[in-house]
Amino acid sequence: MAGTLLSLALTLLGLLLVTFIIGRVMPIDPVLKVVGDRASQAQYEAAYQAMGLDKPLVVQFFGYIGDVLTGNFGRSISTGQLVIDDIRHVFPATLELATLGTLIGVSIGVPLGVIAAARRGGIIDQVARVVALVGYSMPIFWLGLMGLLVFYGILGWVGGPGRQGIIFDGMVPSVTGLILVDSLIAGDWAAFRDAFSHIILPASLLGYFSLAYISRMTRSFMLEQLGAEYITTARVKGLSEGAVIWRHAFRNISIPLVTVIALSFGSLLEGSVLTEIIFSWPGLGQYITKSLLAGDMSAVLGGTIVVGVCFIALNLLSDLLYRVLDPRSK
Repeated sequence: MAGTLLSLALTLLGLLLVTFIIGRVMPIDPVLKVVGDRASQAQYEAAYQAMGLDKPLVVQFFGYIGDVLTGNFGRSISTGQLVIDDIRHVFPATLELATLGTLIGVSIGVPLGVIAAARRGGIIDQVARVVALVGYSMPIFWLGLMGLLVFYGILGWVGGPGRQGIIFDGMVPSVTGLILVDSLIAGDWAAFRDAFSHIILPASLLGYFSLAYISRMTRSFMLEQLGAEYITTARVKGLSEGAVIWRHAFRNISIPLVTVIALSFGSLLEGSVLTEIIFSWPGLGQYITKSLLAGDMSAVLGGTIVVGVCFIALNLLSDLLYRVLDPRSK
């Protein structure tokens, strides 16, 4: 466990080093972003020193580490608020979207991959492979636009862009920041149905891409296990095919499958930028994109660090689950 924690600490240090370097090499003057291009030279120099940019890079880096560890990402020039406060506001939207997308991907992708492997070469196997291929090759922005056109514009089955309709905006008290959870806590079923109608399409879109990856990896893991000698022995002993597949083969792939699901979830957290833009979803991806276009590097780097920390936390969670599922790994 100590080795794992050391590895995660080094990974975090590497992440901070990369973001620090990016913040220094970007062709954007952070001082001008603060004081404006009409400031006098004296004002510029005062801001330059106040931001600590006159100190050696090593000193700046250690100061940067201290700021990040205390949650100080600086102030956003776009919103005028602390970056950490902006992230607290937008991150729940991304978390809710990615979580629902992952649940959709796991609930469909895992059984599909298992059945495809158990019936290799059959119709279900062919369908699973086509689903995975399309999921990997189809541009997400095109699917998002087509989904809005068909299911919202033509059929009217789902809500439009945004997290909620205008009539429900701000009506549900924020407890967790997750609209679906907060509306359930408040007992407001109308708000829950409205929020669900808005999230189901972008979450299904992300879930489809998650499904493509998870089903493919599940099928690969299962094929490897079904070809093992212990599976042949189990069948010779007279065990039912269901017991062989689910009780023996699937149990042995549960450990690597944990990593696959964790990576998929992390990918949805950081890779939902296009989805959030298409669906006007006020999440972290859209926040980082807008900040980048505005040259707001404090917000960009703060959001990047949060995504990186999420990946590190997911790796730690995967390691802990390894120890629960396979005591031998201790």
